[in-house]
Parts: sequence; structure tokens; C-alpha cells
Amino acid sequence: MKRAHVQVDGVVQSVGFRPFVYRTAVDLGLRGCVRNLGDAGVSVTLEGPGDRIDAFLQELETNPPPLATVERVTVDTEPVTEYSYESFSIVDSEDRGAGGGTVPPDTAVCEACLADIRNPSSRFHDYWATACVDCGPRFTVIEELPYDRETTSMAAFPLCSDCADAYASPSDRRYHAQAIACPSCGPQLAFQPHDRSVDPPAVGERTGVDPLPKRSSLVEGDGRSLDAAARTLDEGGIVAVKGIGGAHLACDATRPDAVSTLRDRTGRPAKPFAVMVPSMDDVATVASASSTEREWLRSARRPIVVLDRCGDALASNLAPGLHTVGVMLPYSGVHHLLFDRVDDPIVVTSANRPGLPMQSSNRAILEQLWDVADGSLLHTRRIVQRCDDSVVRAVGGSRTLLRRSRGYAPLPVAAPTADDADVLAVGPERDVTAAVLSGDECYLTQHVGAVTDRETFRFLQAAIDHLLALTGTERPSVVAHDAHPSFRTTEYAADRTADRTVAVQHHHAHAASVLMEHDCPRAVCITADGVGYGPDGTVWGGEVLDVTLTDADRVAGLAPVPMPGGDRATEFPVRSLVGLLYDREGVDIQALVDALDWSPPNADEPRVIEQQLEADVNTPVTTSAGRFLDAVAALADICHERTYEGEPAMRLEAAATDGTPRDVTVPYTTADGRPVVDTPQVAELLVELRRDGTHATDVAATAQRFLADGLADLAVDAAAERGIDAVGFTGGVAYNDAISRRIRQRVRDAGLAYLDNDAVPPGDGGVAYGQAGVAAATVRDGGVDS
Repeated sequence: MKRAHVQVDGVVQSVGFRPFVYRTAVDLGLRGCVRNLGDAGVSVTLEGPGDRIDAFLQELETNPPPLATVERVTVDTEPVTEYSYESFSIVDSEDRGAGGGTVPPDTAVCEACLADIRNPSSRFHDYWATACVDCGPRFTVIEELPYDRETTSMAAFPLCSDCADAYASPSDRRYHAQAIACPSCGPQLAFQPHDRSVDPPAVGERTGVDPLPKRSSLVEGDGRSLDAAARTLDEGGIVAVKGIGGAHLACDATRPDAVSTLRDRTGRPAKPFAVMVPSMDDVATVASASSTEREWLRSARRPIVVLDRCGDALASNLAPGLHTVGVMLPYSGVHHLLFDRVDDPIVVTSANRPGLPMQSSNRAILEQLWDVADGSLLHTRRIVQRCDDSVVRAVGGSRTLLRRSRGYAPLPVAAPTADDADVLAVGPERDVTAAVLSGDECYLTQHVGAVTDRETFRFLQAAIDHLLALTGTERPSVVAHDAHPSFRTTEYAADRTADRTVAVQHHHAHAASVLMEHDCPRAVCITADGVGYGPDGTVWGGEVLDVTLTDADRVAGLAPVPMPGGDRATEFPVRSLVGLLYDREGVDIQALVDALDWSPPNADEPRVIEQQLEADVNTPVTTSAGRFLDAVAALADICHERTYEGEPAMRLEAAATDGTPRDVTVPYTTADGRPVVDTPQVAELLVELRRDGTHATDVAATAQRFLADGLADLAVDAAAERGIDAVGFTGGVAYNDAISRRIRQRVRDAGLAYLDNDAVPPGDGGVAYGQAGVAAATVRDGGVDS
């Protein structure tokens, strides 16, 4: 007979792991116990015949419970002559509140729970908050580790006798399911109609529950509430739907008038809206999805998947000027039950005012969205941490995260090059996530967004504090931040108490994220995006770097050009076009505007911009790939004003899908001794194509080909010169499918390994991950700050 002490680390996606251990051990006739540890690991003690212990370990390795991810299993055995345990049991967790380790993410309602919701004889019939050990809210309800009911917002809902029996029964699917609830004991739904002629109703202070408004017009009862919300949608109205991690604004996605109303009330004139469809069969009515994309859609993470749009079922103004649409399937009981009452796809967009984070409490939803929505579908479960939907897309033939949030956060990403130092990385300023690096793992917060406003910055601070507490990192010894001196995140890093702060150049962080994902010590990396503060004081954004975690040498890239108006050039693409063509012989920009029969928002602006350039007033220099693509969007008469982040480049990509790129010979020049793509000359070549009557779609496709070939060939040449066998591609431009595919092709044709991001977004949402790695390596090697 033997006794085995089993340590299981990294059980990150299944709160049903202990019940699984219990059932397996009991089935094999083993004695002992299992408990959660404060660091989110699991400890198992087994007593019994050696062959049965071996069978248990085999089952653990080959047949873990649904959603479980086990990173490490450590086993110590010893011979024993008598039992110390009378049976096998689940015992209380240890070290409550100590934090540390892995926190489970939210997962979509599983098929078994959905069947319960659909079953008229089940006590969970038509109940929106049905959950079990394999599904439901986790991260968004957790106050602290270990993940037990009393450390979540579900503690406010004492179990009824039926739920208590299921919770205590090892044979039940809801055994130790912390989010278990039923209509008798769980959180409830209510619908509040909005009467914009009066003030929103008062809501009490949040205590254990999220209180509902006190007003006679409130519709209570789950079924009646859902019926009222469905009627509002059917009538073309807008509903704020409080879900797992926050609220969505929803409307009928097939009605242009409803979509237009939503745009007017939210101040989002052109931002693409995602849609939720009832089932996988309905996806084909709105978009084309490959088998791989269909797997992403129905995975437990339930992200928004960006697909090629097809058919005319959706409103034409859903995603103006784009060839894609973000599609998702229902992931909570509320969604499934709402679609029992609504036939058409619905828009799902974050419920927030401009400059504010997504709303997550009943009071904030009513106060902030009273004039936006026609009604709010609310519930009484308190959301501890707001968490936006994740967004993925197939780019360059592989999965690319555009936003890493619900379903992923705060799961760790491997950091194989890390050091012993605990590092907090606070990210850049837009599309922000923060990261905590501890040991060989890096934990990322949910998506936060642009922290240029006070409320979203407060959200970032709260998300960081929560992640530090959950990971047991009370005082990180190193704080990493962007090298831009004026970012709010830079100021925040300076205010934190730490042994050292490390400034990491923006594009070094981008490139480092690729190295860390691939455990690659050195590569040539293309980093192409909109803007990043360069160490020379200019605006970088189209760089080829020879990079390690501790160093980034700028070896090639795009030509530096003036950026008239600074930040104003990011809003009006014609400014970037004028900057590219300024002082080019034979190019009269105003005449070009007149000849092409289009005009920017201000018809006289090209002349004004040229005068600004002549006076050298507010004209920073940039190498930005994003600004180059913006300029082409203006030249091709595709987009003249940016109303949301990345709009000109996204519209350009959409137009290019219908175009054919011309055979191109990329012009090169030098800047500060390094080879660069001569983007002003490229712009002249594109102007000639327009003058010759080339269709705008072909101009768009040709511009993308110029950019991809130029950067890829410079990177391949740099790798050959330095004896480096890998080339990476990252930054916001890496979201462009055509550019990514072309760069990958040229890198592989040169016999080099191609590296890109998979675990974190290539855009700014992955910067904190790179910052953390650079900071850890800098401290480890005693280097200077990047």
C-alpha cells in the first residue's frame, strides 16, 4: 500500500476539478483528501494500492474534466502499512485571502445547463443564472482567492435546500459549484422602462447585492422582464442588457432605423457594431465562417469573431465601409432566454458614454444610459470586475486576438525569459491592459481601453489592484511603463512604490511580446502601428528592429515625414497625405484634390496645411505605418475623417479586398544611415495611378502591397546581414490580413522563421506583456532602462 502526495498547479479553467478528483478517487476505492490552496493550485493526498494510485494519475493526465488545463503535476509517494484516512473527502481551502496563482475566467453556459434551462421539469427551467462546475461567471464575481462561494458576490444569495443538497453531493454536476443558484435562491431579473421626460429612478447603495430601482414602472419577474425587453427590441428600441461582466446596448441588427438611432444616441457615427445571433445555423445568414472560425464561435470563451460579411440580412449601416462584421453566439442564460423571444440578430455594443468605461452596476446603467436606451434589463448579482467581450480574427492564416478579455482574462501567459522579480507593467495609453509578471507566468488584466479620461483611468487602477491581490503580489519590486513622458500610465508608474521603475520604448515592448511568446532570444521584428514615442523624440510607427529583451536596434523602416497638426493628423487623413507629398516636385496638392473630385471636411484645408508646413508649426516627424495608410485612404477617397480608432486603415483594407494590386517596385532611400521605404515617392506613384483613372480599390490594394513588400524585404535583408534566422511582425497593422499574409510569405520564402502574436494581441493590448518581459530582463542583466 502507498500514500501519494500530489500537487497540481495551474488548474486554470475548471472549478469542477476537486469534484472530478473526488469521483475518480472514490471510483478507484482510494482514501485521502483534496483541497484548494491559496495559490490556486490543488493538493491531493491518496492512500491505497499502488496500481490504483497509478490509475488515478493516468486518469488525471488523459481525461481531466471539461475546460480543465493542468500545467504541472508533482507526485511524492511513500510506502505505508495502515490507512490514515477512513474515506476520501473534499476539505476546506487553505490560506483564504492570501492571493496568488491562477484565477478562472468566465465561461459560456454549458450544454448541460442549457438543457436544464430548456427542460420544463427542471427546477432551473427558464432561469437566467443557471450554472455548474463547468460554466458560468468566475473572474467577474471573485473578490479574492481561494475561489469559494463566500469570496464571491454570490455570497449574497444563501442556497435554498435543493441547491445546498446539490452543492454538497459529490455525484451532482453542481457539487461545489460556487455560482450555483435557482429561481428560489439566486439573483433575479427586472426590466426598467426609460421615460426620458423624467430623471432616472433612485437606486440604493450596493451592499451584498446590486439593488434594483424603486419605481412602480419596474417590471419584475424573470419571464415578464424578458418579455418586456423583447417587446422593446421588436419595436425598434434600444435595451441596455446587464450581463456577466457589464452591460451591452442592444437593438435589432436587421433594422437600419434602430441602428441609426443607436448611433445618434451614443455618438458613434460609423463605429462597427458586433451582432449576436441565436445559433450556429444563423451565422451563415450574416457572414462566412470557416470550420476553424466556427470552433472559435462555439468555444467556451465565446469571443466576438470578425468574419467576412455576406448576404443582406443585416442593416446596411451596421459596419459602414467595412467588409467584415463581428459575430458572437449567446454565452449567458440571459442571451439564450432573450432569443427565445426575439427572432432576429441583435446588435451588442459596450454600454457606455464616450470617455467612460462600460457600465456594470444598476445605478450606473440607469444614470449614464437613461437618455440612450429605451429600457434596461437588470439583475441583482453584483459584478465585482467589469470585463468586456474578447475579439478574435483570422489574420495571415492564424488566430489573432484583437481584444483579450472575457474568457481569457486573467489567465496567465507563459513568460519563459522572466526573472525572479515581480513586475507590474501598466501598458501604454490606448487599448490598455496591464500585466503582473511573477516567476515564469504573466497575468494580464481584462481589456481596459483608452485611459485618457478620469473614469477609465480609475478602472485601470482598480483592475491592477484586483489583479495584484489575486496573484498575491502586494508590492511588485519593478514597475514597467511606456517611455512616453506624458502618458497617464507613466505618471501612475512613478507614483507607485517600487524598488525600480523601467521605461520601455513602445515598439521594443511590441517586439518583446513576440519574442516572449516564442521563447526566442533574438529576432528581426517589424513593428508597424499608428504611433509610439521614439527615443529620438519623433513619432515612430514603421520600424524594423534587431531586438532582444534588453535591447532594440532600429535598423530599417519607413521614411520620416512631417505630420502636420500632430494629433489632428490622426483625425483627418488628408493631413498625413499633405505631409507625404509636401514639397514634392510637380505635385500640387490642392489641384490634386480638385482633379480627383473629392474634398476633405474643409475644402480649403490642403492650402492651410501647406502653410502650416511652411511655417514649421506643430509638425512633428513620423515614420508611422498607420499614418501612411491613413493618407492613402484620403487619396483614394475612402475615408476623410476618423470617427473611431483605426477607421481609415480599416476602410482601406475593406476597399482593397475588391482590388488587384499592381506589380510594384518598392523605392528605397536612407534616413540617418538606415535603409527606409521611400513613402513620399510611393505616395507620388499612387497619385499617378489615381490620375490615370485606376480604381480606388486597386490603389488601396497596391498601397498595402508597397508597405508589406518594403518592410518584409528590409527585415529579411537585416536578418541576413546579422545572421538572424527569425523575423517577427507585430503592432496594430498586423491586424491587416493582406499585409500579414504578404509579409509572412516573403519571410518564409527567404527561408526564415516567421513569428507573430497568438497569446496576446499584436496591438497595444499586448504591450504590457512585452513591457513586463523587457523590465524583468533589464533588471536581471543589470542593464539600463530601454
